[in-house]
Amino acid sequence: MTEELRSPAGLRRDLDKLEAVRDRLVRDRATKSKDLEEANQRIELAPKVETALRTLSDSMFAHLVGVIEEKLSVALQEVLGQPIRLKAIAEYKRNAASVEFHIERDGKKEDIVRGQGGSVANVLSVGLRLFALATLDPAEHRPFLVLDEQDCWLRPELVPPLVKIVHEACQALGFQVLMISHHDHKLFEDYADRVFRLVPQPDGSVAVEKMADRIADNERMNTPALG
Repeated sequence: MTEELRSPAGLRRDLDKLEAVRDRLVRDRATKSKDLEEANQRIELAPKVETALRTLSDSMFAHLVGVIEEKLSVALQEVLGQPIRLKAIAEYKRNAASVEFHIERDGKKEDIVRGQGGSVANVLSVGLRLFALATLDPAEHRPFLVLDEQDCWLRPELVPPLVKIVHEACQALGFQVLMISHHDHKLFEDYADRVFRLVPQPDGSVAVEKMADRIADNERMNTPALG
């Protein structure tokens, strides 16, 4: 049997459909070609971006290390009363940042752990903990620091300068600090907001005595008298 010829109108409709499909494919190809070109450009740019970010990271890290050097050198000098400076050597090892610390006196390198019978390590440990706490997300970490016998290697006359520096730093950073010490409570009264003494009792319990409360004293001084 001879196939019946389709009408010109039907052929036109089929042709229109095919042309519409062709146009859509052409547009899709143009879009994908543009996306591919942009992806290739990003791939070519990636090494430069990585290098720039690494340079920026190195710069920011070096700046932070410089700040630590400066601030903790001042702390060491104020607490210990000696012409020493903290030196920090920053470098990257195995894709991780590392810092080596030492102190310098008259241009000569000294070991931190052995320096001043441990007093240098006492001061630096406090400072580095404050710096570390300052970098944490306040939404996840409470600005609270416990310093357990951080003055253990300090002579009694060096304790008040350390307490003063901690108090000033915590006020500036908005931190709350609990310092635990075996030194006489009077060494803390000039700078600590509150001072408590724990006294062991014969029955094994511990009595807590408030020895100073600068916050309450200031509130009383600033409260107008009635009358």
